[in-house]
Amino acid sequence: MLASLLTVALIVGGAALLSWPLGRFMAALFSGHYAKADGLFARIAGSSQDQDWKAYSVALLVFNAVMFAFVFALLSLQHLLPLNPDGQGPASIHLIFNTTASFVTNTNLQHYSGESTWSYLAQLAGLMWLQFVSAATGIAALAALARGIAGRPTMGNFFIDLQRAAFCVLLPIALVVALSLAASGVPMTLEGAAQVTTLEGAAQTIARGPAAAFVAIKQLGTNGGGFFGPNSTHPFENPTLWANFIEMFAIIIIPMACVWMFGRMIGRIRHAGVIFGVMAALLLVKITAVLAFEAAPTQAFADLPIEQGVGNLEGKELRLGATTGPLWAAITTSTSNGSVGAMHDSLNPLAGLVPMAGMWLNETFGGVGVGMINMFLYIVVAVFVAGMMVGRTPEYLGHRIEGREMRLAVLALISHPVLILGGTALFAATSWGVDTLANSGAHGFSEILYEFSSSAANNGSGFEGLGDNTAPWNWATGIVMLIGRYLPMLVPLAIVGSLMAKRRSAESAGTLSVEGNTFGIMLLITILIFGALTFFPAAALGPIAEHVTLMR
Repeated sequence: MLASLLTVALIVGGAALLSWPLGRFMAALFSGHYAKADGLFARIAGSSQDQDWKAYSVALLVFNAVMFAFVFALLSLQHLLPLNPDGQGPASIHLIFNTTASFVTNTNLQHYSGESTWSYLAQLAGLMWLQFVSAATGIAALAALARGIAGRPTMGNFFIDLQRAAFCVLLPIALVVALSLAASGVPMTLEGAAQVTTLEGAAQTIARGPAAAFVAIKQLGTNGGGFFGPNSTHPFENPTLWANFIEMFAIIIIPMACVWMFGRMIGRIRHAGVIFGVMAALLLVKITAVLAFEAAPTQAFADLPIEQGVGNLEGKELRLGATTGPLWAAITTSTSNGSVGAMHDSLNPLAGLVPMAGMWLNETFGGVGVGMINMFLYIVVAVFVAGMMVGRTPEYLGHRIEGREMRLAVLALISHPVLILGGTALFAATSWGVDTLANSGAHGFSEILYEFSSSAANNGSGFEGLGDNTAPWNWATGIVMLIGRYLPMLVPLAIVGSLMAKRRSAESAGTLSVEGNTFGIMLLITILIFGALTFFPAAALGPIAEHVTLMR
């Protein structure tokens, strides 16, 4: 227990402390305080002209569409291109579509094993490149939203913001993390797979490659795509306790920093503190829950001669300890990072519910940039409800929240459960999903529910036990990932654009304060009502039903 508490304190507490100076730097960066860098970025972009929300959104979509087309072509032609020492052949068109959609949307859902599917060129120039630019896109969108809330006349320039995020935030930190991982044993080579002879005299092929660089940005950018099939349970991606610590730390530090960046850019650091506190509270609840639920033995093994005194050890990487796997699951699904440190399919039923809940809320720090954007939607709803309760016009930092803003906020929030529950219902009722299940009953339903939750939340982790590399799964989850990425990202920009068009009013004594405990509690209640309760019926059919069945 003590070791678990120390692990949580070091990772979550340490990241929280370092997120403060990082958030301060990011706020200064996106406020234009580094003129030399901005001058270079403006020359590369070809223009430094500021954009309104429509122009900013169009630029964001066009850039991502171009990146999609480029990587789609690269993956399609990998067997004809260099840096393919293991001779990887062509993949199916539906897998190429799913993979490209997955990485361009910062999801990194993987219906393949990287070491046996993609060439080094495809992994580096295609997938790793998208891990940088997709993360940078999320940070840029947050910067634009913050400028609008702060009362700036425009939202900035997308291409300059993209370069700021990629070259001044992600790349320097990724270099440090990659070097640290390489020093701890993560391979970084362009040589092909190693052919070795085992102690028993058998021949064995050991996959390797430029994994350290890939793993660094997959964690920092809340991407999560594994270079190898087992992802962060693979000893080449996560070889030591030190590497495990670095990776978990890297997962959460930038999402935390984005909260402070937002607060400084709008000039309301105390407001950011309230938001940070709500996010941290939800994260700690999820961490506590998953560790507690996994401390219980697996009921299916109760009658077997297996040691059960240390909790559920199934699906855990025991060389890193039984705590790190469940902790990893809570952190990654709270930050839309799809890497896994344990087999989620092997978690106890209620422990498996925790990562699902993280993806359903999709704002407990969330993905880089987009987590704070998702929280903004809940803030709009909380402010509107609070205003209606006291009979005043709802206002957020001097901006009047009216019908148009509420309709847009509800559109973005309702799209999330529609994508998850609609997709789950379709695949649970048809052979598209039923025929791909490795388990029946409530657990099988949970596998389908988890896959669509992961896709819509742009998380990318898998419950596994699911034969998901089929045309229906690849097309469906690919479409869900695209909608789940861009609709909740662009709608808040439209909301802020609407607010910017109105005259900003001065705050008075009757204005709802967003810097106190009352607002924090109101925001927390809004998240739980609009976020968590929406999915309770689905949870009752899946993890809760499985728990009740096993506990009989």
